[in-house]
Amino acid sequence: MTNHLATEISPYLLQHAENPVDWYPWGEAALEKARREDKPIFLSIGYAACHWCHVMAHESFEDPEIAAFLNDHFVSIKVDREERPDLDSIYIDAVTAMTGQGGWPLTVFLTPSGKPFYGGTYFPPHPEYGMPAFRQVLEGVAQVWQNQREEIEAAGEKNSLQLRQALHGTASSGEFQPEFLSRAAQILIDSYDWTNGGWGTAPKFPQPMVLEFLLTQATRGNQSALDIVVHNLEAMQAGGMYDLLGGGFHRYSIDSKWLVPHFEKMLYDNAQLARVYLHAYLLTRAMEFRETCEQTLDFMLHELADPQGGFYSSLDADSREGEGEYYLWSKTDIETLIPDPQEIEIFMAAYGFSDEGNFAGKNILRQTYDAQSLSHRFNIPEKEMAPLLSRLRRRLVLERTHRPRPATDDKVLTSWNALAIQAFVEAGRFLNREDYLATAQRCADFLLTQMLDHGHLFRSWRQGQARREAYLEDYASLAIALLSLYQADANLRWFTAAQDLTATMIATFRGPRGEFTDTCTDNEELIVLPRNLQDNATPCGNSLAAAALLQLTAFTDHSDWRDEAISMLGSVQQYTTRYPKAFAHWLTVMDFAAGPIRQVAILGPREDPATQTLIEVVCSTYRPRSILAVSELPLQAGSPTLLFERSLIERRPTAYVCEGFTCRLPVTHAQDLAALLDEGTPAGAG
Repeated sequence: MTNHLATEISPYLLQHAENPVDWYPWGEAALEKARREDKPIFLSIGYAACHWCHVMAHESFEDPEIAAFLNDHFVSIKVDREERPDLDSIYIDAVTAMTGQGGWPLTVFLTPSGKPFYGGTYFPPHPEYGMPAFRQVLEGVAQVWQNQREEIEAAGEKNSLQLRQALHGTASSGEFQPEFLSRAAQILIDSYDWTNGGWGTAPKFPQPMVLEFLLTQATRGNQSALDIVVHNLEAMQAGGMYDLLGGGFHRYSIDSKWLVPHFEKMLYDNAQLARVYLHAYLLTRAMEFRETCEQTLDFMLHELADPQGGFYSSLDADSREGEGEYYLWSKTDIETLIPDPQEIEIFMAAYGFSDEGNFAGKNILRQTYDAQSLSHRFNIPEKEMAPLLSRLRRRLVLERTHRPRPATDDKVLTSWNALAIQAFVEAGRFLNREDYLATAQRCADFLLTQMLDHGHLFRSWRQGQARREAYLEDYASLAIALLSLYQADANLRWFTAAQDLTATMIATFRGPRGEFTDTCTDNEELIVLPRNLQDNATPCGNSLAAAALLQLTAFTDHSDWRDEAISMLGSVQQYTTRYPKAFAHWLTVMDFAAGPIRQVAILGPREDPATQTLIEVVCSTYRPRSILAVSELPLQAGSPTLLFERSLIERRPTAYVCEGFTCRLPVTHAQDLAALLDEGTPAGAG
């Protein structure tokens, strides 16, 4: 027997569709039922790749007795946080305020009007770890609801008021000051963990936005920033958190050494990390960074690509055999797969194998020796070592295909796919990979045809169905991705769509005081309109909106949009030196705004080798404060302002380098263009 989740498209919600709990999705039907029956709401928020969400589901939501109690005393609502980031933002803030911590599964009790009065995260089936049993929590809340209603209503009103005050008190006015960039960079440099890489202690999360910001500072001549990025990228790609067999990064490391991961793989992590490794390769020319970038993108293509062009959200941490079992190896496994005793010894030395293992009695692959060291140890020429290890890894890859595969959350999310487009576009441009560029084009076409209806964007898609109105982050991130794609193939469709999305974003999400909210401003089903200004695992909607406005301004000279973005930067800059990791994407946007922004216009047939040579100069290294527009003459209607009133020099493909739409003399030779682009750039920087 199914409950009210059976018609949803979210794999996470569908996982609970046959629970004995009478789950509802968030919506008027559930809220009206709570009001009509005068019952509190039990709200449970999670996501498909969440290990402890699965644990609580098996322990409690599949228990007939607990389900019966929930059905008798509560209206139960299940939410996929990836589909509804607005609800997740509101109620995780509420639980954090009430308890001092938040996480998933998120457990919240609400009044019928949606006001939170009690909450927590995971609750066990029996009292342990200092936590009450889930059944005890339910009984306690039901009793208080019946006997102390006034106290509950007062608590709900107080918590809702605090949420509203927090929403309106997170930003302040201030003039944008670029010197905050160097201060924030120094704080990140001073707090870096040079022993293990990264920031803080266990658990350790990858910080792609922090690394991107530090790379922008490296292009300004900050060698310490570049040293930290290189050290951190080397530590993460050595294995453990990085899958040395199939490519791609796990969500985070539960230890401080990047060894033991939480085994889920998320689209947004891999898209952002692929770009960081690409940019680091462009600045250092370290081939291992390029390889990690390409292997990560190939993982996304092989494991997360939908046949229609989009990318799925995640791979689960669990498989049928247990958490992480898909990725673990015993010594017996290796001895079975590799018959040669010396090759066994080489493989175990290279990847840190031991009899006792490094996780649950088995081994997570981690690169512990480089090819040169192994060559000396085993007296094998170094040029033969890398191919040997590659051949041995392929045996494990083949064996792994026979194991039960982790489940896939096969919903397609707009903002996460926009991150994927950026990664594939830039890898296509800078690595001359036409296949990657074609992947980005296909994904962008998918989003514009399947996720956009008469100018209005959807958040989520699965198996031919698009659901949920998109959020600020969806509009802004897709606009940025399309601008990136336009710079790679000059198809005006992408530029026009980016402009249209930005205009809709402004009309839909800008509030009465000029601020952007994360959800549309006429959303009446929420107790407060969320406006999260902190970057989390992905950039926040507001920092993405500022980036979209600034980038479009560089193409179109929309001075009002630039003024709006600069005002946004000024309102949060005070937090960038207090909490730089939480405002890392903001910092990258600020770096772009601080300039100088090199606006490059190239006129000439794209297939002309001379045009391609000029484009290759622009793509020769990482230049985070540059944009590119390419077109034949005559211009198409709707082309960027940057291309206006330009002509060819001696009928040859011609490049213009501008700042603020004031241009230097046009050039036709690659070396002259390179000189203009590198003017004022510190030696060794891009």
